[in-house]
Order: sequence, then C-alpha cells, then structure tokens
Amino acid sequence: MDLFTGGGKPVARPVQQPQAQARVNGLQPSRPSHKPEAVEVTTPRLYVGNLSFDATESDLFELFNGVGAVQNAEVVTYRHNQRSKGFAFVQMNTVDEAKRAVEELHDKEFLGRKLVVSGAKSSEHHSVD
Repeated sequence: MDLFTGGGKPVARPVQQPQAQARVNGLQPSRPSHKPEAVEVTTPRLYVGNLSFDATESDLFELFNGVGAVQNAEVVTYRHNQRSKGFAFVQMNTVDEAKRAVEELHDKEFLGRKLVVSGAKSSEHHSVD
C-alpha cells in the first residue's frame, strides 16, 4: 500500500535548484564570496587587491613609496581592452619594507576602496589553466 504516492500513482515534483528556489522566495541567490587568502610576506613582491579600477601604476608608486622604496608597480589589466582587473603587484626593495607595507596599507581606504595587501604567491602556487 502506497500511502505517500497519492493512491498508487507517483507524484511528479519539479526539482528546483537552490538559486531558482531563492528567486521564487524573493531572495537574491548568494554567490560564494572570494576573499583572497592572506599570504605571508617572504619576498619583496606584494599582492594588492580590491583596487579601484581607476588606480594607476603611478598612484601605487606614490602610495607605497610612503612606506619604503618601490622597485615596480604593475596593475593587472585585461588584454583585449587594457581595463584594470582590480588588483596589482608591487615590488618593494626589501622584505622588511614589504612587511611594513602590509602592516600599514592592508585595510586602508584608497580611492574609495579598502585595500587588501599581502605577500604575493610565488609562481609554484599558481595553477596551470
């Protein structure tokens, strides 16, 4: 005897994906947030995230030169239109200057956004696409 199938006939119920169910309930589907992991500073190369799309390499030179000597600053851009991806790499002269830059500039507001400043991952951490 099938008590749960409606008199012996299977009851078809559409399976809703969580995002579709959230829209039905009037909620926005949640995206997994991608927070950069804090990377220990072991080299003078720094990752700078949550960067304003208007920030230039000279803006970064000026900001980081207030902490120590900057060798290089590179805003990462899309190849096809040269627009910023919202992050950059800054090369300081020494590891100590890089550590000081993280202490002083991480979470500091710059051009309307709170910066994420940490050690840059070495090339062996990068996955091959």
